[in-house]
Amino acid sequence: MIHVVALLTAKPGQRDALLQAVQGNLAAVRAEEGCIAYGPAIDADPTPAKFGPDVIVVLEQWASPEALAAHGKAPHMAAFAATARDMMAARPAIHILQPV
Repeated sequence: MIHVVALLTAKPGQRDALLQAVQGNLAAVRAEEGCIAYGPAIDADPTPAKFGPDVIVVLEQWASPEALAAHGKAPHMAAFAATARDMMAARPAIHILQPV
């Protein structure tokens, strides 16, 4: 199993629109072969260790590196990237983790 933490940083004032785009893509991603879990999260507590008001954290679990690779090539992900590009302040920060 592979875990992924993807940090999506929206331009100021664009987080809600970006979150809508992420949510609009959830069904297609969750239907992918090898997707165990996939969902967005935002800060729940305004402590100093927060991600920030413009960040969406997408928490993912994939059955294998191959499933994750296929996810990255899926047509709906290309469409999402094209939609989200203008809402984002930077490229997503993708952290791929292996459970130990």
